[in-house]
Amino acid sequence: MDAEQVVRVCQGMCTLAIATVTRRGEPRISGADGHLLHGRWIVGTHRQAAKARHLAARPGISATFMRGEQLGIFTHGHAVPLNPEGTSSDPTWPTIRDYLVNHYDGDGDDPFWDENIWYRIDPSWMVAYSADPVGLLDQQPSG
Repeated sequence: MDAEQVVRVCQGMCTLAIATVTRRGEPRISGADGHLLHGRWIVGTHRQAAKARHLAARPGISATFMRGEQLGIFTHGHAVPLNPEGTSSDPTWPTIRDYLVNHYDGDGDDPFWDENIWYRIDPSWMVAYSADPVGLLDQQPSG
């Protein structure tokens, strides 16, 4: 699939499988909401979650989005914290935060936004596959 096709099938929130690594080098996988914005996945988790501790120490990350046997998007890269605690936010954070608040019909003043840390995955490798991309795109709601 090309980049335009990927963007068309990844509108809104996509449930991702996120892989991190423990201190002993053991892989761990968990789910996360993913948002594909400007060719990068945006994912969040609670600041106290194991995933956040892993990424603080070892920012290498893998993410997978699959829709049955129709679609697979596989990403390896580094997690860049967008709103780290106790230091300056990434310059893109205000715009991304606005997008997220709007997506979740949230309140920008809700403590949720301070309790969670959000990351941008800067990919070193990313590939998307569909055996029938045209059929997959035909199933997309028209926007």
